[in-house]
Amino acid sequence: MSIYDISVTTIDGESTTLSAYRDQVLLIVNSASACGLTPHYEGLQKLYDAYREKGLVVLGFPCNQFAGQEPGTEEEIKQFCQLNYQVTFPMFAKIEVKGDNIHPLYAHLLQQVPEPYRTGEIEWNFAKFLVDREGNVVKQFSARTAPEALESDIRELL
Repeated sequence: MSIYDISVTTIDGESTTLSAYRDQVLLIVNSASACGLTPHYEGLQKLYDAYREKGLVVLGFPCNQFAGQEPGTEEEIKQFCQLNYQVTFPMFAKIEVKGDNIHPLYAHLLQQVPEPYRTGEIEWNFAKFLVDREGNVVKQFSARTAPEALESDIRELL
């Protein structure tokens, strides 16, 4: 199965797949609004602004699995991101990124990331995955890795 075949739900409740992002470099992030790492939204938006025209898309997937740090509804999450961090990159409905109910996207990402770039199970909010234009998972970054630290890897793929 290709990453582009995986079903996802937008933050506005529309069912879709990732096929709309074919031929683009993807930065996929599990996010939360009430986390110490929430300011990563700012860095993610800066990357999106800087490289969107060259083919980068940041995809945000809210998750409430880590200390209940994403308790809001999709509408609340959307408003929070827009008001506080001026997020314009695509956001999706809340998902689970580990455990028995792991979303198929995250199961795919975790299975496909190559060694030595695999950091293991999602440890917290804002873990990041970089996917090349062919849909290959290239690297996994820990939650604590600042978005700006990914810039050289992103440029390499663009």
